[in-house]
Amino acid sequence: MKIHTTRFAAIEIEPDDILFFRNGLLGFEDCRHWVLLADADNSSVAWLQSMQHADIALPVVSPRRFVPEYQVRLEPSDVDVLQLTSVEQAYVLGIVSRSDETLTLNMRAPLVINLDRRIGCQVVTVDAQPMQYELATLPISLKRSA
Repeated sequence: MKIHTTRFAAIEIEPDDILFFRNGLLGFEDCRHWVLLADADNSSVAWLQSMQHADIALPVVSPRRFVPEYQVRLEPSDVDVLQLTSVEQAYVLGIVSRSDETLTLNMRAPLVINLDRRIGCQVVTVDAQPMQYELATLPISLKRSA
């Protein structure tokens, strides 16, 4: 299946690559079907590309790559939505965003994906965790162009 994107042009994906988020994501509630794409220049980053909107692609990373002790506590309702039968099925990603002159990782609303079932949801944690984690300060050249 071929999808058209504004960031990656036309790409070929398999139907099994599609992730379903029943409630969408915060701010993107109408986007329920996504595909996870590798970043050609940075193996730490992936892109969550909307299937509904060619212009929506969110950079995501594994929070544990930057905060090894990071954990997400799921409510029983989230476990049910994700159809999880074991912890090993849960794959956690955080959305990267630009905040002023820094790149930050959203630690409070991670994406949890059951890769076996291709189902995901965004959860808002109630744990005592920081809201954001600073990943990097943007170089001067990126501050002007981004």
